[in-house]
Amino acid sequence: MKISFNWLKRYLRLDEQTPEAIEQTLIRLGFEVEQVEHRGLPLDEKVVVGEIVSRKPHPNGQRLSVCQVHVGAEGQMREIVCGASNYTIGDRVPVALVGAVLRGEVTIKKAQLRGVTSEGMLCSARELGLDGDVDGLLILEQRPEVGQPLHTLFPKNQDTVFDIEVTPNRPDCLSHLGIARELAAAFGMKCQYPERSSLPGSGPLIPSVLKEVTVTDAALCPYYTAYAIRGVKVGPSPDGLRQVIESVGLRSINAIVDITNFVLLESGQPLHAFDAAKIQGQRLTVRPARKGERITTLEGKERTLTEFMLIIADESRPLALAGIMGSVDAAVEEATTDLILEAACFHAPLIRNTSRSLALSTDSSYRFERGVDPQGVDKAVQRALALIQEIAGGTVCTAPLIVGSPNEGKRLILLCPDEVRKRCGFGPENEVIRAVLESLELRVESIKTVPEEGERWQVHIPSFRTDLERPIDLVEEFLRVYGTDKIPEAAVRFAGLPQDDDPIALYTNRVVDALVAQGFHQCFHNTLRTEEESERWLGDTHKAAQLALPHPLASDRSHLRSSLLPGLLDTFKLNQHHKTGGERFFEVGHSFSVYDGKLFEGLSVGLILSQRSKEPHWLERAPYDFYTVQRIGLDLLGMAGVEAVALQPIERSSVWQQGQAAQAGAFVTQGFSVELGIVSLEKLKTLGIADIVLAVDLRFLPSFLQQPRNRSRFQPLSLFPFVRKDLALSVATDTLAGQVGEKVKNIAQKATGKAFAVESVSIFDVYQGQGIPEGRKSIALSLTFRAPNRTLSDKEVNRAFEAIQNAIAKKTSYVVRSETEFRSQESGVSSERSNNPI
Repeated sequence: MKISFNWLKRYLRLDEQTPEAIEQTLIRLGFEVEQVEHRGLPLDEKVVVGEIVSRKPHPNGQRLSVCQVHVGAEGQMREIVCGASNYTIGDRVPVALVGAVLRGEVTIKKAQLRGVTSEGMLCSARELGLDGDVDGLLILEQRPEVGQPLHTLFPKNQDTVFDIEVTPNRPDCLSHLGIARELAAAFGMKCQYPERSSLPGSGPLIPSVLKEVTVTDAALCPYYTAYAIRGVKVGPSPDGLRQVIESVGLRSINAIVDITNFVLLESGQPLHAFDAAKIQGQRLTVRPARKGERITTLEGKERTLTEFMLIIADESRPLALAGIMGSVDAAVEEATTDLILEAACFHAPLIRNTSRSLALSTDSSYRFERGVDPQGVDKAVQRALALIQEIAGGTVCTAPLIVGSPNEGKRLILLCPDEVRKRCGFGPENEVIRAVLESLELRVESIKTVPEEGERWQVHIPSFRTDLERPIDLVEEFLRVYGTDKIPEAAVRFAGLPQDDDPIALYTNRVVDALVAQGFHQCFHNTLRTEEESERWLGDTHKAAQLALPHPLASDRSHLRSSLLPGLLDTFKLNQHHKTGGERFFEVGHSFSVYDGKLFEGLSVGLILSQRSKEPHWLERAPYDFYTVQRIGLDLLGMAGVEAVALQPIERSSVWQQGQAAQAGAFVTQGFSVELGIVSLEKLKTLGIADIVLAVDLRFLPSFLQQPRNRSRFQPLSLFPFVRKDLALSVATDTLAGQVGEKVKNIAQKATGKAFAVESVSIFDVYQGQGIPEGRKSIALSLTFRAPNRTLSDKEVNRAFEAIQNAIAKKTSYVVRSETEFRSQESGVSSERSNNPI
């Protein structure tokens, strides 16, 4: 919201306050000042009045002149090249000397213009931010003193505009009067409100135009007023009103529209004016729109309405979107002579939903959706009526049409000064606390109490302060205005309350540290994605629809993301296009999944990397493969306490390359899931990525990560040698090698018991071909045994190994192959090793 310094001076005596002081005070009061813009003439002592002493043509430029200009600096002259032609010798004009800074932060420098040195610039009105002839110099007809700083001649044309961010709980500050109230409290001043004139009206209602206003649902519009004004003359706004409106970035339309905008920006109460002659029938109705009903709003766009939107309609059509914008069908134009002026209160959530549904945000909706002061409606409309009569003439008709009544909105809060001191931690006097609260226009009334209880107050809260509800709110208001810089210095003492970090935060930090250490770059993408991406990634229109926001703020941010990988692939593509060298990316964030029609939010870890590095290196490195991301993915699962995961191949998927990707876990039932492997080459091609990309998509339910975990304990390394035994098994072709390894490891651990440990079971060969029956394959495993406190004997290892083979034969469908069969396979020439990574 933009606030004009000059405009504030209408309500406060700010002659002794600088714009810098206003900015710092606003910040101290809790308002974020995003930008400060100085308008009008620059406050620069190097922009002065100069007198043209001589003028001659430029030797190398037909349209240029070389002038000798007296600038009043000890009689010194300045040679300045000028391209204007509307001046004569003896004229006094603005001169920007070397070093002056003009609008747009243009710094004037000494320059060579076609071989002639120019020591400044003669200025036009436009270059100084003033109205006037933009093609010629500004001629100072009053002939002010030579050398006088120019800004002293035009004090009214200077202004400072503050762009302020107002928090949603302070709708009372969405106006110049609201900010003036705050500054008045900070500076110890009284806010001077505009004079209120009673307008009983002197003419009859507009005949045959408007006789009644009805509201179909008082909950949606508790208070509605309509005033009729006859005989107005609609034309351009006078300069004063136009300049005020334009100072805060609005465009002047006509006097009537500018007055409604002025009152809105002054008081925070939106108003709307209808051309009475364009109203069909004799009734205005405030009602919900009918489904499919259409309205063409003032910016010329036709909009389709729903039954959840509120409109003001005549007997045949909508005339305005309540609280947001009017339609072209009843717009005020130059031919308008009779007006209906609307002032009302609307249901804030309804205005907010309508504004977002139609992607139509206005100054009016911005205030209505945060809540306007119900007691300010009548004040604002009286202010507007007085300005209309003053500027556009006309007669206010008797008896306005009113439906409902404004909510008083007044509340009482009981406050004890001792409680204020206790909360603040220091001891301001009762009179100081009372004075600060009253400076905010809160009426403080003492309550009779017994002496033991101390003094107690009854604080009357005005209707515009909707944010004040509890005594602690008043304590905060006191500190905010009194100034936290006035709190006495004191040693800080508090009891330490050590507490473990949240498990989700701990896991996130461990993941980030681990992946950054491996050369991955962390990314942060928007949680909202496009509809097209959601449907393309999920391959299911119905599921994608369940991730859609009901009222998205932007068309390209309409759906909750179902995976982190699309954003990472976009980043990968961008970096490849710009050849930044980025080939490894990851993100930790939230994703959303749909299972059995229910929406689940989970913590996700996504990472991608290119199969081959494009970085130049003297030695070619082996490409990354499935096993690279398998190791990373299982390590990330291990950090969450998930051990010994059996991966299953992903048979059919639009995301993953068949035969080169695997998955494990069940997100909803087990609390985690992981998918990893090579991203579908077809999908990469669709995205415009030529590289082969590997990825990991890991998801956790928050409740899973919150579960208590067994703490890892240090296990000392054994100083004794290990014993390795090789085992070959014949299994069905469709049996997964990983499943075989897990099964054998479980059997081996039970067979050895507590005598010694099976340190590892690893697969080192998968074989199909000569010597293996059709429909079968051979899997060779290496079993490593070790004891922590002694050297194992051959006898006990062989006994355990034999027990393992017997258990495999009894409890599984695997066939133990003899050493002779396996060695003959090793020496065969027709063996075929499997290339399937799973």
